[in-house]
Order: sequence, then structure tokens, then C-alpha cells
Amino acid sequence: MKSRIDQCDRQTVAQAFHQVRDEWSPDRVVADPELNARFLRECTGLGMTQPASVLNRCLLNIRKASQLSGLRSKRTSFSDQQDYVFASEIAIRFLERRDGVTLDDVICDPVRAAEFDGLAARIAPGYTPLQYRWAALSLRKSQRLRPEPIGRAIQPLSVEQARADEIDLDDVPTTQGLYVFFAGSESLYVGEAQSLRSRLKKHLDHSDNRGLARWLWEHGTDAVYLEWQVLPPTTATQTRRAMECELIRSRRPVFNVVYSQGRSQKASGGANP
Repeated sequence: MKSRIDQCDRQTVAQAFHQVRDEWSPDRVVADPELNARFLRECTGLGMTQPASVLNRCLLNIRKASQLSGLRSKRTSFSDQQDYVFASEIAIRFLERRDGVTLDDVICDPVRAAEFDGLAARIAPGYTPLQYRWAALSLRKSQRLRPEPIGRAIQPLSVEQARADEIDLDDVPTTQGLYVFFAGSESLYVGEAQSLRSRLKKHLDHSDNRGLARWLWEHGTDAVYLEWQVLPPTTATQTRRAMECELIRSRRPVFNVVYSQGRSQKASGGANP
């Protein structure tokens, strides 16, 4: 991929961008499905034959290399972004962990971007692809979308995500892994298990975490989603638990004791040593 991007004619890509931008930024041209389709058609019309993902990445690289200096762009913002920003975070985290990709990989590839849109829309329906994508870009800009350390530790064998009431537990493996319960606007609980199937069954029957159990009783399983990550069988228990701790720090679940206590201590000025 890198060599194909390096071979991309940056001057032609910049020309196509200026033809279609309508005073929008390079990020907006890549993230906005309508603008991006116009940009890609313009690139084709100028004789470029590279895939969409390469052309889009080339445009972002031109921007990052300050080769569009002095460019003035209209501002993109959405007043209701807080209503769906969590959905965008969950969607991009899922793809990062499952496929080992970055946000730029997703936004630049129309196929991956469409999958991202679908994942976010399932959690927080009713918004446009541009809104979901812009929320993810905004998270990164504010440094709230840093790579999760567990991604550098052990690559999972698989990562799955589904609404809790749609899960067939027979399809959940009996092997070890990590899991996350989340709702439309927040992570609820993060855990690790020697047997994912047994642990998730326990939570869904009657969780031994009082906060999660009460939440499920009040809202039902049709309002909660589950993500589970299957780890290699050789993963040591100590490593799995360390990965759980990292996931708790990253996802900020409301019912994990460590995170909840830390949040309470911060609110009250910190705990005594």
C-alpha cells in the first residue's frame, strides 16, 4: 500500500481536490461520501487509476505534509455530536482490534468506511455517515482515540459484536478472551474469562456485578451490546488480566470497580495514599 501511495501523482491529486472541494478541507472531502465520490471521479477523469483508498490516503498525506499550506476552509461541526460520538468510538475500536487497521485506513477505504457507518448506526441510529466519521476524526484530534495498548500485546483470533438479545450463546466459543458490555452512550462493564461462553451466560442470566445486573434488569438485553475478543489458547492468565486492565482504562466502563472508584476519587479530590 505504501509504495502505491508513494507512486501517486500528488500534483494531480491536489488538482482534483481543488476542483471539487467547494471550500471544504481535505479531511471533509475524504470523510463526506458525496464529496469523496466527486473527488474520486475527478481523479479518474484526470487519468489516475489507483484504488480509492490510495487516492484518499494520498490526499491526506499531502495535507499532513503541509503541501496545501495557506488553504482556507469552511468549518465542519455538528451541534448534536455528543449524541453519537460514543457509537463512533465503539465502531472504530472494533475495526481497529478486529482488522488491525487505523482510522485513516477506515476513512480512506469506501468499503471499510461503509462498514464503520453501519456499526455506528446500529448503536446510535439516525445520523449520517459524515456525522459518524467526523465524530471519530474529532475524537482523534482531541487525543481521545489513542491506540489501545492491548492492540500491541496480543492479536485476537477473532472479534465479534452483537446486541445481547440476538446472541446465540452456542456461537460464543468456550475459549478464553475479553468482553465489553456497552449501551448507546457508554461502556458498562469490561471483563476477562477463561471460558467466554460460560462467563457471558452468567452475566446474561444474572450478573454477579450488581451494577450491571441492575442495569440489565431495568433496561433489558435489547438495549445492550456485547463485544468479545477471542484470545490465543497460549495466552497466560496473568497476561489476559493485564489486558483486561488496559481495556478498562481505555473504555472507561461505569460498573468496573477500579474505574468507578478512580472516577469517584477524582471527583472528591483523590484518595489518601
